[in-house]
Amino acid sequence: MADSRRAAENSTERRDDSSASRRPTPLACATCGTPAEGDDPPATWVCSVEGGAVRYLCERCARENIRSIEGRLDTAWW
Repeated sequence: MADSRRAAENSTERRDDSSASRRPTPLACATCGTPAEGDDPPATWVCSVEGGAVRYLCERCARENIRSIEGRLDTAWW
């Protein structure tokens, strides 16, 4: 009986964690912190995945770091 109670508590904790991860967070540039207008990133922003995390760069930061961004692309993209 105690095992089933622990399992129920664990599943409740997991549900609470998943609902917390679905809360919208304000979108901002990962480099300078400039907030995006609205819920979606502007079309001029760059999206990258680093270490499994999605990061967005505003247009200014993307332009300033374009060589670094291009340097991470596989040769197949060229």
